[in-house]
Amino acid sequence: MRVLVRCCWGPLPGGGGSGGGGGGGAGRRPSPQWRTLLGLSGSSGGEDGRGARVREKPPWRVLFFGTDQFARETLRALQAARENKGEELIENLEVVTVPSPSPKRLPVKQYAVQSQLPVYEWPDVGSGEYDVGVVASFGRLLSEALILKFPYGILNVHPSCLPRWRGPAPIIHTVLHGDTVAGVTIMQIRPKRFDVGPILKQETVPVPPKSTTKDLEAVLSRLGANMLISVLKTLPESLNSGRQQPAEGVTHAPKISAATSCIKWEEQTSEQIFRLHRAIGNIIPLQTLWMNSTIKLLDVVEVNSSVLTDPKLTGQAVIPGSVIYHRQSQILLVCCKDGWIGVRSVMLKKTLTATDFYNGYLHPWYQNNSLAQPSQCRFQTLRLPLKKKQGRKIVAMQ
Repeated sequence: MRVLVRCCWGPLPGGGGSGGGGGGGAGRRPSPQWRTLLGLSGSSGGEDGRGARVREKPPWRVLFFGTDQFARETLRALQAARENKGEELIENLEVVTVPSPSPKRLPVKQYAVQSQLPVYEWPDVGSGEYDVGVVASFGRLLSEALILKFPYGILNVHPSCLPRWRGPAPIIHTVLHGDTVAGVTIMQIRPKRFDVGPILKQETVPVPPKSTTKDLEAVLSRLGANMLISVLKTLPESLNSGRQQPAEGVTHAPKISAATSCIKWEEQTSEQIFRLHRAIGNIIPLQTLWMNSTIKLLDVVEVNSSVLTDPKLTGQAVIPGSVIYHRQSQILLVCCKDGWIGVRSVMLKKTLTATDFYNGYLHPWYQNNSLAQPSQCRFQTLRLPLKKKQGRKIVAMQ
């Protein structure tokens, strides 16, 4: 997919400082301006907290923190830079990921093992000497003590234009809310709070119509990886040119739970339901109730205008949730707040096409309720019980 990229960042007024990566004594400490921006304390002088001399320019020793497919692309770019001996950008690369009963759910760990990189499980972060940390989709708060172990701090590759969509699920919320512009921010980690540190670099891309979360993640992961490499090439200058996030335009992107997948037929428009399907449908299917049984809508589609003008459809009394089988297009039509959505397949004990569902459930219902109104044949909103740990969380993106 080809995308247009627009740069939307700049230096602080009066930025710059003395942390450049040019010549001179290799033992000089980079400018402490980034620590001031972060509100961190730290020792002065030419050594880091462990007594090691601070490097002024590449190659860097990097400790990477990540978990998912988005983070894997960042790690891949770092590994490619490490293997490119001619560029001399990354000297050493090690990886921290989270414990998981299923290694398949941790693309970062899989890639690190395949690439023969040292891997640690959080909270173990190894005992090596590093210049800078990099976080992508890690979902854990990092302490000030940990941040201060890195002479250049810890960078975060965050897939949104901060301060919009702070939190663990920015790409999902970008799709869910119909944003027409997305982006990636390279920022510095600040302790105790997610996604509030200074911005080092930020770029935007248009969101193609009808993009899914998976589609957009692929675009933003490549963009973020390239941006990170660009920042690392001029790391001291980038740190000293950082800018604080604006106070205006802050929005939050909390984790998504199973309750989010429950369609509210009376409240949600067709466009909202389509967005919900594109945002989370490939991770957790949309859910509703059919005659007191939970049914999952696997393939949600827009309805052709010619179907909506069918006299068999327009002549029936319907309410939100009413479900009708359209034989010509072989889809289920479900009425929502402002119109109709189409469903090609469902999960009710097993996967069923719309035709299967009609033959096995809709048609028998009409036979047994011959005097009933079509509006009585309907899906109803599924309301999950409130629990402290309700369902599995869909994503934990930091």
